Amino acid sequence: MQPLFCHVDMDAFFVSVEELFDPSLKGKPVVVGGKADQRGVVAAASYAARKFGIHSAMPLRTAARLCPHATFVDGHPQRYRECSKKVFAVLQRFSPLVEMASIDEAYLDLSGTERLHGPVLRAAHVLHETVKAETQLKCSLGLASSRLVAKVSSDHAKPNGILYVFPGHEAHFLAPLEIRKIPGVGKKTEASLHAIGIRRVGDLASLEESFLASRFGRWGLALAGKSRGEDAGGWFDSEIGANEDPKSISHEHTFDRDINDREPLETALLKLSEMVSKRLREQRLYARTIQIKFRYEDFSTFTRARSLDHATQLDTEVAGAALALFRQSWDGKRLIRLLGVHAGSFEHVEGQMNLLEEPHTARLREAFRSVDHIRDRFGERSVGLAKTLGAGIREKVHENPFGLPCKSREENDSGP
Repeated sequence: MQPLFCHVDMDAFFVSVEELFDPSLKGKPVVVGGKADQRGVVAAASYAARKFGIHSAMPLRTAARLCPHATFVDGHPQRYRECSKKVFAVLQRFSPLVEMASIDEAYLDLSGTERLHGPVLRAAHVLHETVKAETQLKCSLGLASSRLVAKVSSDHAKPNGILYVFPGHEAHFLAPLEIRKIPGVGKKTEASLHAIGIRRVGDLASLEESFLASRFGRWGLALAGKSRGEDAGGWFDSEIGANEDPKSISHEHTFDRDINDREPLETALLKLSEMVSKRLREQRLYARTIQIKFRYEDFSTFTRARSLDHATQLDTEVAGAALALFRQSWDGKRLIRLLGVHAGSFEHVEGQMNLLEEPHTARLREAFRSVDHIRDRFGERSVGLAKTLGAGIREKVHENPFGLPCKSREENDSGP
């Protein structure tokens, strides 16, 4: 049976959702991610805004300089979650094997579904139209015999299009593309390949596997397979729909101005710890390692980590570890630009607890789960520790938000 994969990529998803709630935004340059004068980054830009050179991950202030008359929107993660779940519900009707790779993209395994949905392009057309009819949102579809090529082809189909790469034509399709178009190739790998004269996928495909292996190790062999259009290493190691735990969970906050005032800094750590703990409970994971990240005004960045004597998912314990690390590491004078809290070394069961503490811990778990339920229903700012309610720290729009039927992916840039 010939494998067939479909990559569904929602077009300008955050902007499109905002337009559903405010139709006056349609056709205008819109930037989602924060205010024009904030230090954050662009989460999404409308096609009208992209004409001015604005793109995701660009600093908001840079976007404001490029297009001063653009409309800047903080974003509404709860709305995006709801719309993403509607898309997921549609996709499940076309295949039992669906993976939401992020809030606005998904993979479907359509292999062997011809009897249900008809020929490939007919099925794609029906899927495309059903998503639009039931969510009022547009998407682009890429279809191919591998997930890698399906993802690349959906990008070429934008906006609101469908592109099918016929079996046997994968390498020919990829050959003229810039090397960065290969999923999993980040800045480091791109620079290393440029250094040896590799700029196009076809250049990479022309190299011997033995040379790539000697130069890049196992990652070199994966690159060779990717250049041929294969799902080789990184990003595509597991089957679609496999329940794979994230490697880590983290949240960060960049302050609007550099500060060295202890109270707002520690309040920020408390809020970030709340957000990380909620993600742990959502994934039914317990963390044994807590790490903090802090970036000074000169952009020098440091991390400090602590291993706990038992794995946890409680806000109070995550925050306690984060605050202890911060107090040990910061001199109380240097100006800080960014703080982050990171959880790792996951377990599926809570670590050994003192028997006298267990009833208290059980009550805390139930209390935090009730808080999670309230936040899911009324938003992240609806309830929290008294000290964090006015912190002004919120879930970043461009992060995979809480409550999605998806697994976490990190950019695979394991090359030098």
